[in-house]
Amino acid sequence: MSSPHIKSAAVAAALSALDEGRTPERPVLREAVRALLTVLAERAPGRSVEVRVPPYGAVQCVPGPRHTRGTPANVVEMEPETWLAVATGRLDWADAITQGRVRVSGIRADLSAHLPL
Repeated sequence: MSSPHIKSAAVAAALSALDEGRTPERPVLREAVRALLTVLAERAPGRSVEVRVPPYGAVQCVPGPRHTRGTPANVVEMEPETWLAVATGRLDWADAITQGRVRVSGIRADLSAHLPL
């Protein structure tokens, strides 16, 4: 399954900037993060895990018990650059966890089966 979001100009521009050691422009980074979060939500539909990439976006995904109120039991949170790296396969999920670049809580918060996109 291929999604047009993965091939979006924003994702390509953000990755190019990071490859060159530059910080992507905020609007480009925001669009890239949101595009890849959309792909994750499409490929792992559900509402049992909340994936947060502040300040740009968050999605609920992964099948399982639905979260409805208060703080979700299963949360994944990371910086935008880390999200781009794990979503595109430039950083392995396990390595990101080991390096402390991803904060996870809850028994369903392992996204390794869904990444890279």
